[in-house]
Amino acid sequence: MAISPPSDLVLDVVNAADPTQVTAAREKLRSVSAAKEASVLTASNAGFESAINSIDTAAGKAGVGNIHHVKTDEKIPETYRKFEASVLSTMLQNMMPKESEEVYGKGSAGDFWKSMMAEQMADAVSKRGGIGIAEQAYNQAMQRVRNAEPPTATNEDSKSLAVSMVTDFQRRIFSVAETNKTET
Repeated sequence: MAISPPSDLVLDVVNAADPTQVTAAREKLRSVSAAKEASVLTASNAGFESAINSIDTAAGKAGVGNIHHVKTDEKIPETYRKFEASVLSTMLQNMMPKESEEVYGKGSAGDFWKSMMAEQMADAVSKRGGIGIAEQAYNQAMQRVRNAEPPTATNEDSKSLAVSMVTDFQRRIFSVAETNKTET
Protein backbone atom coordinates (compact mmCIF):
# COMPACT_ATOMS: atom_id res chain seq x y z
CA MET A 1 0.00 0.00 0.00
CA ALA A 2 1.56 3.26 -1.14
CA ILE A 3 0.95 6.49 0.62
CA SER A 4 1.24 10.02 -0.62
CA PRO A 5 2.42 12.05 2.36
CA PRO A 6 1.65 15.59 1.06
CA SER A 7 -1.91 14.77 0.07
CA ASP A 8 -2.46 12.71 3.22
CA LEU A 9 -1.22 15.62 5.32
CA VAL A 10 -3.54 18.02 3.56
CA LEU A 11 -6.43 15.58 3.91
CA ASP A 12 -5.69 15.11 7.62
CA VAL A 13 -5.62 18.87 8.15
CA VAL A 14 -8.91 19.34 6.28
CA ASN A 15 -10.52 16.51 8.25
CA ALA A 16 -9.29 17.99 11.54
CA ALA A 17 -10.47 21.53 10.68
CA ASP A 18 -13.80 22.98 11.68
CA PRO A 19 -16.35 22.34 8.86
CA THR A 20 -17.56 25.96 8.93
CA GLN A 21 -13.99 27.20 8.49
CA VAL A 22 -13.46 24.77 5.59
CA THR A 23 -16.65 26.02 3.92
CA ALA A 24 -15.61 29.64 4.46
CA ALA A 25 -12.17 28.94 2.97
CA ARG A 26 -13.72 27.27 -0.08
CA GLU A 27 -16.07 30.22 -0.63
CA LYS A 28 -13.17 32.65 -0.33
CA LEU A 29 -11.19 30.69 -2.91
CA ARG A 30 -14.18 30.67 -5.26
CA SER A 31 -14.70 34.42 -4.90
CA VAL A 32 -11.02 35.09 -5.55
CA SER A 33 -11.20 32.86 -8.63
CA ALA A 34 -14.33 34.66 -9.89
CA ALA A 35 -12.76 38.08 -9.28
CA LYS A 36 -9.63 37.02 -11.17
CA GLU A 37 -11.69 35.71 -14.09
CA ALA A 38 -13.68 38.96 -14.20
CA SER A 39 -10.50 41.05 -14.22
CA VAL A 40 -9.05 38.90 -17.03
CA LEU A 41 -12.24 39.37 -19.07
CA THR A 42 -12.16 43.10 -18.46
CA ALA A 43 -8.47 43.39 -19.32
CA SER A 44 -8.79 41.39 -22.52
CA ASN A 45 -11.96 43.28 -23.49
CA ALA A 46 -13.56 39.92 -24.23
CA GLY A 47 -17.01 41.09 -23.24
CA PHE A 48 -20.24 39.31 -22.54
CA GLU A 49 -19.90 36.75 -25.34
CA SER A 50 -16.79 35.31 -23.71
CA ALA A 51 -18.53 35.05 -20.36
CA ILE A 52 -21.43 33.19 -22.00
CA ASN A 53 -18.95 30.82 -23.65
CA SER A 54 -17.30 30.01 -20.31
CA ILE A 55 -20.69 29.43 -18.66
CA ASP A 56 -21.71 27.19 -21.54
CA THR A 57 -18.47 25.22 -21.19
CA ALA A 58 -18.96 24.81 -17.44
CA ALA A 59 -22.55 23.71 -17.97
CA GLY A 60 -21.42 21.24 -20.62
CA LYS A 61 -18.90 19.73 -18.21
CA ALA A 62 -21.66 19.36 -15.64
CA GLY A 63 -23.78 17.57 -18.23
CA VAL A 64 -26.52 20.17 -18.45
CA GLY A 65 -25.38 22.29 -21.38
CA ASN A 66 -27.08 22.43 -24.76
CA ILE A 67 -29.94 20.09 -23.94
CA HIS A 68 -32.35 22.05 -26.09
CA HIS A 69 -30.28 21.79 -29.26
CA VAL A 70 -31.67 19.36 -31.79
CA LYS A 71 -29.61 19.35 -34.93
CA THR A 72 -31.62 19.73 -38.11
CA ASP A 73 -30.52 19.50 -41.71
CA GLU A 74 -31.70 23.04 -42.37
CA LYS A 75 -30.14 26.23 -41.06
CA ILE A 76 -32.57 28.42 -39.16
CA PRO A 77 -33.02 31.80 -40.91
CA GLU A 78 -31.83 34.98 -39.20
CA THR A 79 -35.41 36.28 -38.93
CA TYR A 80 -36.33 33.51 -36.51
CA ARG A 81 -33.19 34.10 -34.44
CA LYS A 82 -34.01 37.80 -34.19
CA PHE A 83 -37.55 36.95 -33.12
CA GLU A 84 -36.16 34.73 -30.38
CA ALA A 85 -33.77 37.50 -29.31
CA SER A 86 -36.73 39.88 -29.07
CA VAL A 87 -38.67 37.49 -26.86
CA LEU A 88 -35.60 36.82 -24.72
CA SER A 89 -34.93 40.55 -24.40
CA THR A 90 -38.40 41.14 -22.99
CA MET A 91 -38.04 38.19 -20.64
CA LEU A 92 -34.60 39.27 -19.41
CA GLN A 93 -35.65 42.88 -18.95
CA ASN A 94 -38.53 41.76 -16.75
CA MET A 95 -36.16 39.55 -14.75
CA MET A 96 -33.74 42.40 -14.01
CA PRO A 97 -33.99 44.05 -10.59
CA LYS A 98 -36.41 46.97 -10.41
CA GLU A 99 -34.33 48.93 -7.90
CA SER A 100 -31.08 49.24 -9.86
CA GLU A 101 -30.55 53.00 -10.07
CA GLU A 102 -26.96 52.62 -8.84
CA VAL A 103 -26.09 50.41 -11.79
CA TYR A 104 -28.12 51.82 -14.71
CA GLY A 105 -29.00 55.34 -13.61
CA LYS A 106 -32.28 57.07 -12.84
CA GLY A 107 -35.33 57.78 -14.94
CA SER A 108 -35.71 57.11 -18.62
CA ALA A 109 -31.93 57.03 -19.17
CA GLY A 110 -31.64 54.19 -16.66
CA ASP A 111 -34.49 52.34 -18.32
CA PHE A 112 -32.78 52.84 -21.68
CA TRP A 113 -29.49 51.37 -20.43
CA LYS A 114 -31.29 48.49 -18.76
CA SER A 115 -33.12 47.66 -22.00
CA MET A 116 -29.85 47.85 -23.94
CA MET A 117 -28.24 45.42 -21.49
CA ALA A 118 -31.17 43.00 -21.82
CA GLU A 119 -31.00 43.32 -25.61
CA GLN A 120 -27.29 42.49 -25.72
CA MET A 121 -27.69 39.53 -23.38
CA ALA A 122 -30.64 38.21 -25.41
CA ASP A 123 -28.73 38.60 -28.68
CA ALA A 124 -25.72 36.73 -27.28
CA VAL A 125 -27.90 33.91 -25.94
CA SER A 126 -29.80 33.69 -29.23
CA LYS A 127 -26.56 33.51 -31.26
CA ARG A 128 -25.38 30.63 -29.06
CA GLY A 129 -28.50 28.62 -29.84
CA GLY A 130 -31.08 30.34 -27.68
CA ILE A 131 -33.72 28.48 -25.75
CA GLY A 132 -35.37 26.81 -28.72
CA ILE A 133 -37.98 29.41 -29.70
CA ALA A 134 -36.44 30.10 -33.12
CA GLU A 135 -35.98 26.42 -33.89
CA GLN A 136 -39.54 25.56 -32.86
CA ALA A 137 -41.09 28.47 -34.81
CA TYR A 138 -39.08 27.55 -37.91
CA ASN A 139 -40.00 23.86 -37.64
CA GLN A 140 -43.69 24.75 -37.29
CA ALA A 141 -43.52 27.05 -40.33
CA MET A 142 -41.81 24.35 -42.39
CA GLN A 143 -44.37 21.78 -41.25
CA ARG A 144 -47.20 24.08 -42.39
CA VAL A 145 -45.51 24.45 -45.79
CA ARG A 146 -45.04 20.69 -46.13
CA ASN A 147 -48.64 19.97 -45.15
CA ALA A 148 -50.17 22.68 -47.33
CA GLU A 149 -52.32 21.34 -50.13
CA PRO A 150 -51.90 22.81 -53.58
CA PRO A 151 -54.60 25.31 -54.40
CA THR A 152 -57.46 23.38 -56.03
CA ALA A 153 -60.21 25.93 -55.77
CA THR A 154 -60.65 28.06 -58.86
CA ASN A 155 -61.72 31.63 -58.66
CA GLU A 156 -64.77 32.93 -60.53
CA ASP A 157 -62.75 34.69 -63.25
CA SER A 158 -60.95 31.49 -64.21
CA LYS A 159 -64.20 29.57 -64.19
CA SER A 160 -66.03 32.06 -66.41
CA LEU A 161 -63.05 32.21 -68.82
CA ALA A 162 -63.04 28.42 -69.12
CA VAL A 163 -66.81 28.32 -69.73
CA SER A 164 -66.56 31.01 -72.41
CA MET A 165 -63.70 29.15 -74.13
CA VAL A 166 -65.69 25.90 -74.17
CA THR A 167 -68.76 27.74 -75.47
CA ASP A 168 -66.72 29.42 -78.21
CA PHE A 169 -65.19 26.06 -79.17
CA GLN A 170 -68.65 24.46 -79.34
CA ARG A 171 -69.97 27.30 -81.56
CA ARG A 172 -67.13 26.85 -84.02
CA ILE A 173 -67.60 23.09 -84.16
CA PHE A 174 -71.35 23.37 -84.63
CA SER A 175 -71.02 26.12 -87.23
CA VAL A 176 -68.61 23.95 -89.26
CA ALA A 177 -70.99 21.03 -88.86
CA GLU A 178 -73.95 23.19 -90.04
CA THR A 179 -72.08 24.39 -93.12
CA ASN A 180 -71.07 20.83 -93.97
CA LYS A 181 -74.68 19.67 -93.58
CA THR A 182 -76.05 22.34 -95.88
CA GLU A 183 -73.46 21.62 -98.58
CA THR A 184 -74.36 17.94 -98.81
